[in-house]
Amino acid sequence: MPGGKSGHKPTSKLARQLLFSEALQHKRPTSPIVGPHTSLIPAQPSTMSDKEQPTTMERILQEITAVSCRIEGMDASISSLTLETKSMRSDIAGFQSRVAGLEHRMGTLETHVATAQDRDQDLLYLRSKITDLEDRSRRDNIRLFRIPENEEGPDVQAFLGSILPKLTSLTFDPPLEFQRAHRVGPKCPNWASRPRLIIACLLHHTQTRQLLQAARNHRPFRIDKYEILITAEYSKDTNERRKAFLALRPRLRQLEMKYGLFDPARMWVTKNGVSKDFYNPEDLRLFLDSFQHQPWIPPLRPGHKTFRETIATSLP
Repeated sequence: MPGGKSGHKPTSKLARQLLFSEALQHKRPTSPIVGPHTSLIPAQPSTMSDKEQPTTMERILQEITAVSCRIEGMDASISSLTLETKSMRSDIAGFQSRVAGLEHRMGTLETHVATAQDRDQDLLYLRSKITDLEDRSRRDNIRLFRIPENEEGPDVQAFLGSILPKLTSLTFDPPLEFQRAHRVGPKCPNWASRPRLIIACLLHHTQTRQLLQAARNHRPFRIDKYEILITAEYSKDTNERRKAFLALRPRLRQLEMKYGLFDPARMWVTKNGVSKDFYNPEDLRLFLDSFQHQPWIPPLRPGHKTFRETIATSLP
């Protein structure tokens, strides 16, 4: 290399061009240029010594080499980024297929849920129909409580046919006829204090209505020192609804509402001259909540203290 030795070889076309231009500068004559229309122009002395020029070239070559190494590193980084991008695309494609599968499953589940809801409605309807049929099959049954054990003797139907007209002071024409009558359940050890109830099924529905009406007007009936209670027989669901309706009677009285419970389980409520029927106790509870800002709290018994009052009085 002209102008000095260098331990670095040019690694690009740009470096070769720089070396070629430097060699041309060293071959130019330093004598003044003379022409017919020109004056003598003294040669300008070089501002860079022969020892400094190789050092500058070496520095340039080193910088070019460093830039080339950086470019190669960037190429490697770009290649790795390209690979990562391809893998991310494949992952995204897998996620998209999974999401599509989940959407399909969700659509299937929504269809199943809608079908299940329709079936629930059908089941509720069928349950109400079964309850109604059961209540209709029991409408001729009456239940008699607190009749002492062994009082009926061997023939329960004959016993009831003779005692019920005396208890109710009613005259039945034709006489009371029963399809069946029996006590329910096994005899308890303390059967003297807790007699089993008697269920009787009458043959004529009009006689059943007469007995139940008399039982509502003159309850309880008395035999010697015993009190006898006569009620109608309902299905399990109907009994639960009737109990729930009866539990709301204190709230009805608190709001000064007129009410009545009709067979089999229908609550009639009158407020400010407007009457309304309820077949579901929850509907009646919501109706009562609409007249009160807070849920109803049962009144305290006389002399009863709340929990806060008890704590306050117990503290020194």
